[in-house]
Amino acid sequence: MDIAVSEHTASGKSEITVAGAGDTRPLAIEARGLVKRFDDTIAVHNVDLSVPEGAIYGVLGPNGAGKTTTLRMLLGIIDPDEGVRRVFGHDRPHDIARLIGYLPEERGLYPSMKAIEAVAFMGALRGLTLEEGKKRGLELLEAHGLSHAADRQIRQLSKGMAQTVQLLGTLIHRPKLVVLDEPFSGLDAINQGKLERMIRALAEDGTTVIFSTHVIHHAERLCEGVAIIAGGKVPYAGSVEAARDRIPAQVRLETRAREGAWTNALPKDARREGDYFMFDLPDGGVEPLLRQLIEGEAGILSLSIERAGLHDAFVHIAGEAAAAEMGEEAGAEQ
Repeated sequence: MDIAVSEHTASGKSEITVAGAGDTRPLAIEARGLVKRFDDTIAVHNVDLSVPEGAIYGVLGPNGAGKTTTLRMLLGIIDPDEGVRRVFGHDRPHDIARLIGYLPEERGLYPSMKAIEAVAFMGALRGLTLEEGKKRGLELLEAHGLSHAADRQIRQLSKGMAQTVQLLGTLIHRPKLVVLDEPFSGLDAINQGKLERMIRALAEDGTTVIFSTHVIHHAERLCEGVAIIAGGKVPYAGSVEAARDRIPAQVRLETRAREGAWTNALPKDARREGDYFMFDLPDGGVEPLLRQLIEGEAGILSLSIERAGLHDAFVHIAGEAAAAEMGEEAGAEQ
């Protein structure tokens, strides 16, 4: 699935076209040539991003790659030294802060606050009255199985419950864009699953969700598009499918016959691994090869086509070192 950005529309928004799907949507986020320096260090260098409205979009990279700095520039928390970014067509994200929900990597709730007070307080920061915040907060807590914890202090909650409370506070004002910085960090498998379901539900309601992570399988399961960040640069930004397609699909073939004239039909890159032949999927597909194997009486026992996963694509795009660092960080959390 290829992604192409058109010129600005009459409304001032750019549009993103997902080629082949007949789907044209306005951009929730557009960034071009973002650069951020801290003293003599370039933390982010020439980053381009395009995120359509209603998409789930992942920013992948190891810790220190520039993910948080990029998100903060997109939201206007810090300004880029070079480049431009637009959120719903606006150059100044602070002007539309009420349309945005942001969960920073550094979690910060007052330990003595009750859960419902914390959610309502975060709503007040986005323009809700405390009364409306408490009403919506109770509805959210009940919907996510935490109504029993509404009057408990944050210090009395488990880490997963406290993080859910902060996430609900991020959503209390019903934002159109939700930005989550390493939201899965520190969560056990059960709470990670709950968070994935929550992200999917937001997107189904039309909310745009962008999250950073160093755990690739979350992005592979959830995301329509990803940006891969390594060393402050983005060597790839586009659809998950296009990233996976950068590595040819592998054909795994098992035949009854070990030899014969039919072997001449196999691609030149075919290699034998035990009882199997392995080779890249031919450009014309596997069907012409199948016909030749059948006519040559190869005796096909099994044939499978295995597409590259997002992890393999990450290694291919960002390199072994970045992938190894990602793996070490993910393993340290488990």
